[in-house]
Amino acid sequence: MKSAPHFIPRQSGQHRKLTAGLLVILCALPLRGIADIVLIVSPNSGINSVSIDVVSDLFLGKSNSLPGINKKVQTLDLAEGNATREAFYRSIAKRDGSQMTAYWARMIFTGRGQPPIDTGDPTAMKRLVAGNPLLMGYIDRADLDSSVREVLNLH
Repeated sequence: MKSAPHFIPRQSGQHRKLTAGLLVILCALPLRGIADIVLIVSPNSGINSVSIDVVSDLFLGKSNSLPGINKKVQTLDLAEGNATREAFYRSIAKRDGSQMTAYWARMIFTGRGQPPIDTGDPTAMKRLVAGNPLLMGYIDRADLDSSVREVLNLH
């Protein structure tokens, strides 16, 4: 067996155990930089919680109303390329931005649905949602305030 080149230090058994232990600890820590996304509605909506399956159906155009509520709900989107939007669709649909663009192109072309309304930014989304109990959107938790109600937390 050849020995390791002199510029690569060999690790002792103790050093390998320490390295492995640190790796385990780092893997257990929450990842920073990954958006903590919350689904929001108006405080006047009467909606207190919603499941991820229902959210997926609403935001993918498979449904336009919540179970048990006979009113149509309009979904809102952040601007294309927004990191929160990318994380949101990865969470609910397991698709990235380009895949969602292709999805909606097919849905529109076949007449099977329309995408959520693009609000541009979180401030506009909160303003619209706060003023209309039939609107639903999503924002980064850091943008959450008392003007809207959180009904689902997507990690």
